[in-house]
Amino acid sequence: MERLTQLAAGGGCACKIPAGELEHVLAGLGLNPPANPPGELLVGLQTGDDAAVVRVQDGLAIVATADFFTPVVDNPYDWGRIAAANALSDVYAMGGRPLVAVNLLCWPTDLPYDIATEVLRGGADIAAQAGAHLAGGHSVTDTEPKYGMAVTGLADPDHLLRNDTGRPGTPLSLTKPLGLGVLNNRHKATGEIFPHAVQTMTALNAEASRAAIAAGARCATDVTGFGLLGHLYKLVRASGVGAVLDAAAVPLLDGAREAARDGYVPGGSRRNLDWVRPHLTATGIDEQTLLLLADAQTSGGLLVAGEIPGAPVIGELVEAGDAAIVIR
Repeated sequence: MERLTQLAAGGGCACKIPAGELEHVLAGLGLNPPANPPGELLVGLQTGDDAAVVRVQDGLAIVATADFFTPVVDNPYDWGRIAAANALSDVYAMGGRPLVAVNLLCWPTDLPYDIATEVLRGGADIAAQAGAHLAGGHSVTDTEPKYGMAVTGLADPDHLLRNDTGRPGTPLSLTKPLGLGVLNNRHKATGEIFPHAVQTMTALNAEASRAAIAAGARCATDVTGFGLLGHLYKLVRASGVGAVLDAAAVPLLDGAREAARDGYVPGGSRRNLDWVRPHLTATGIDEQTLLLLADAQTSGGLLVAGEIPGAPVIGELVEAGDAAIVIR
């Protein structure tokens, strides 16, 4: 049978709509506020944050998000685990904890449904690990298989992690290494399996989120399809600050630099760099390193404005300057 990753043009978060085009689409929406809403919208479309947040009462907010994508690995159980961990990550990125998830499944009618069962089993195992109820979902037929979840979580509205609350002088920490995009693309092209990449993608960001809140952090985002540079750019733009990034301090997965050198760079990673490049100063930084910093991650780590145990400091937020991001 044909490999799962061969059934779709893209794979994982690398198949996101490019950031610039997505912002153009959203800019034309002109949403009307609801009549008599049951809560206060704290985080919406304005800054492109990781999830929506609504305060429903003092000390309690609802976090809502959805995420799904085409196969990023050939093993259906692992794909289900990765997609679920990625969807749950948006709740953790806001400082919340998942409460309930529902499946989102798109499936070709000529692809055995036993494979879909394995995908859903992987998602269910990750939801259970996260302590979240998994309760139903929705499915449609499609020409390409896609899987993910819509997730609802709970958070303290006074202790959120947001992308618009960064302050100059705050260190930047990264909780997972980069390189998932290039390794997944190599897997798609060659069939090579990278267990350490799967382990990284299926690792929940729950502990990192709790550690960030405990350390007093109030600004964070997760690093997914727009790459480290794309998500950092969104953070500094929303916060009205700049950032200095130490390229040598950014951790990479084993084999990532070799995969980039050998040409396994996803189109999404190149589009990320094209989008952010006008806002960078990167004197002396080679193109391969820039592509890895812009590499489209699937179920990546948290980028936290603050120091947390076990996460390397890769730079700091600074006063806004001529360039949004300076890479050294």
